[in-house]
Amino acid sequence: MNNSSSKTISTNARLAFQSTALLTKTYSSAAGKFTPSPIGATQNDLLASLHPDELAYLLPHLELVKLPLNKELHQHGSEISHVYFPTTAIIASLFLRADGNETEIGVTGHEGLIGTSILMSDRALGTARVQSAGFAYKMDAAILKEVCMHCSKLHDLLMRYMQASFSKMTLISVYENHCTVDQKLARWLLDRLDRSATNVLNVTQEMIATMLCVRRESITEAACRLRNAGLISYLRGIIVVLDRDGLEINAGESYTMAKQEFDLILSDPNSNLRGHMYAT
Repeated sequence: MNNSSSKTISTNARLAFQSTALLTKTYSSAAGKFTPSPIGATQNDLLASLHPDELAYLLPHLELVKLPLNKELHQHGSEISHVYFPTTAIIASLFLRADGNETEIGVTGHEGLIGTSILMSDRALGTARVQSAGFAYKMDAAILKEVCMHCSKLHDLLMRYMQASFSKMTLISVYENHCTVDQKLARWLLDRLDRSATNVLNVTQEMIATMLCVRRESITEAACRLRNAGLISYLRGIIVVLDRDGLEINAGESYTMAKQEFDLILSDPNSNLRGHMYAT
């Protein structure tokens, strides 16, 4: 060990579909940054699915960074300099409407990657903003593109992830044209719950209203109905999910069908990558 002070920092990482994992990170005060470990990197599902040799090749190019709430990773139309593999952070992909307000078009957590549009162009197709503070692995976008040129398995994996993300976004859009505000709110909460370490979500009703492009009063009324049904409880800035199964029933197909399609495409190495793809 060098003369610089080093210490090991252990934090409770995310609960991936109800299983507990411990994320261990090494911090060097001289370098001023976190350095990745194979154990920590596998807290991201895409990195975890790589062969150990492929992951070992990527590790020197990964930097573990802490992402604060509301940090913008890139803006719509901007050049993407870095990509991010979230572990505990949750990042929203946003579209800026003509009236100046933003609408959420996707959300990414430990299952994915922010910046996949580099596989098609150097420009971001949406704004990426941290919605729940946490950690992610940061990587130079040019290096990832170079690696994908020589590693067909990684390239194919990221292409399947792009297709899965697009399919999920499309299904949500189709179903929510016929959904009630209660169903939209339930689906939105479940999307966060899937990416969160606990059933406690630090969100405000005003933020949810903005992301779903509905009136705040409508979200307040919907949250009240979900609370009265025993599905959630809430205080200012905090929503606690009490009954996940009940919330899934309330959300309906806008959640279940979209999630099933995402999981199916991502798990199938022979999936047909035809058609358009959505990327953040």
